[in-house]
Amino acid sequence: MEHNRGNWGSNIGFLLTTIGSAVGLGNIWGFPFKMGKHGGFTFLIIYLVLSLLVGFVIMTSELALGRITGKNVVSTYYQVSKKFKWIGWLAILAPFLIMSFYSVLGGYCIEYMTLNFANLAFGRESSAGGELFGAMCSEQFGAAIATILFIIVCLLIVKGGIKDGIEKFNKVGMPALFFMLVIIIIRSLTLPGAVEGLKFMFVPDYAVTAGFVEEAPSFLSSLAAAGGQMFFSLSLAMGIIVTYGSYLSKKENIVRNSLVIVIADTIVALMAGLAVIPAAVALHGTDAALSGPSLLFVTLQDVFAEMGSIGSLFGVIFYLFVLIAAVTSAISLIEVIATYFMDRSMEKHKKPGNRTKISAWICAAIAVEAVLVAVDGLGSNGLWVPFQSFGIYSFNDCWLDFMDCISEGFFMPIGALLMSIMIGWELKPKTVLDEIKIGSSLRMDKYYTFCIRYVVPLAMLLILAGQISQFFNLNWF
Repeated sequence: MEHNRGNWGSNIGFLLTTIGSAVGLGNIWGFPFKMGKHGGFTFLIIYLVLSLLVGFVIMTSELALGRITGKNVVSTYYQVSKKFKWIGWLAILAPFLIMSFYSVLGGYCIEYMTLNFANLAFGRESSAGGELFGAMCSEQFGAAIATILFIIVCLLIVKGGIKDGIEKFNKVGMPALFFMLVIIIIRSLTLPGAVEGLKFMFVPDYAVTAGFVEEAPSFLSSLAAAGGQMFFSLSLAMGIIVTYGSYLSKKENIVRNSLVIVIADTIVALMAGLAVIPAAVALHGTDAALSGPSLLFVTLQDVFAEMGSIGSLFGVIFYLFVLIAAVTSAISLIEVIATYFMDRSMEKHKKPGNRTKISAWICAAIAVEAVLVAVDGLGSNGLWVPFQSFGIYSFNDCWLDFMDCISEGFFMPIGALLMSIMIGWELKPKTVLDEIKIGSSLRMDKYYTFCIRYVVPLAMLLILAGQISQFFNLNWF
């Protein structure tokens, strides 16, 4: 069907946008650390296998569901299923909650880029990462303003629509991101001692022998870690892929596009690792903080500070790269919610709603929750956090971890698990396969049916168990 609410301007625009939604902050700090901690090259092999057996299957399924209905993620599930029609609401709530902390991290990128630019312009020495990040977290007003500024940037893009806003930005932003990433990789790999970082990523169990981690992980632990990273890295079960699929023309090849997205996302994840890990290890050794916000805003800022006068230049380039990666993901999350309200308006009034007004109201609501996370300062400012007095989860008592636990920890894996059961056992795989195979000569009926019925549900149960074990410190793996 053709969508009177708009289509992609080109297939390359669709691919760049979808890849951009996958290339986010989690890729930059999560993938390289998990790869090193969980067996290096062994982890990479597990990750690639899961990407083909699980990631590719979910990706094609979500694109197909979106294109079948030509509607937002909530209406899509209501149209295709009687038993699981409510799943779409998980895919609306998850992006909304993710934006509460994603906007804050995007705001930090703006602050770091600005400070490095000021150091470069006025010939000042770069500030130490720990001191700078601590001050940024405690400065509530500045963090709130930077967060709102990030949301405004996203609003200006989303209000332009799929073709003239999101697609147009990604056609410029993604090539720029790749260009800056290559610059950072070259500098990172030419630092003395960078080879230790490469060993951390690619040599099996080197992280244990070199003292990065205390003990070798079990195969089940590596499988859960690789599955979780693959799932979140590809933006699955966030409503993004279904939403983007709803704007996809029947002329486009879902199978080919899904393979391109999965492969490109994996390549960018590896490139991100090559950009940050060798530099962090070269200048900080085994004491480097290699995961989470501390990698971006403490360890790597220290790396740039130790580079001397040229460090501020690389700081500007790096944080601009991270900012673009954050924006490409954030606008996809906002678009999931915007498309829902646009479609609802169309159902009521027979024409699309005012995208600018809808986008503005959504961003205003996101700003309210994001400012709360910003002023919390990763728990450094003593704000009350739900359930913190019970000590029921293992992360820091901060709003960022609480929002992350609900959205990425539970809503997303539960949504993907139920979606695979819905397709595999309620709709039957052929319903979705017929849409997937349009324009493709690849014979994948048995492969898809087996994966969607058995492999994906089992993998999602493992990922969900891993999330529960991690957030509640149960040590199941």
